[in-house]
Amino acid sequence: MASLNVGNLGEYLREQRNAAQLSLRQLADAAGVSNPYLSQIERGLRKPSAEVLQQVAKALRISAETLYVRAGILDEREREELETRAVILADPSINERQKNVLLQIYDSFRRENGFVPETDGTDKADATPGADDALKADAAKDDNPHS
Repeated sequence: MASLNVGNLGEYLREQRNAAQLSLRQLADAAGVSNPYLSQIERGLRKPSAEVLQQVAKALRISAETLYVRAGILDEREREELETRAVILADPSINERQKNVLLQIYDSFRRENGFVPETDGTDKADATPGADDALKADAAKDDNPHS
């Protein structure tokens, strides 16, 4: 986990607030935090929790993960991985099995490139070769509409 860099976070929050054309008070109200507390965060005097950052991100309509990275709560690579997974899982044009296959392939490529994904105790490496077979089967179905 990266170290907390509250000053950088505060500057970034101020920039985002100004870009959204919100006063400090308006953002504090929208995020459900006190005006003095938000001011202290912006000035780098307070270390906000992940929950507060999530509330502020929602009020600013920006990614909470971006604020987590700025605050040192989340590593940039972890954020990118989470966002990639979220996009795959949210895609309405593919079914659940296809989403799982894509995630398995994604994990396989990350392992191949030296990034080991978090596991839940199961060995996903054993499942990955089947992902190629599943994709080939899907491609064959697409090529043969009578199957």
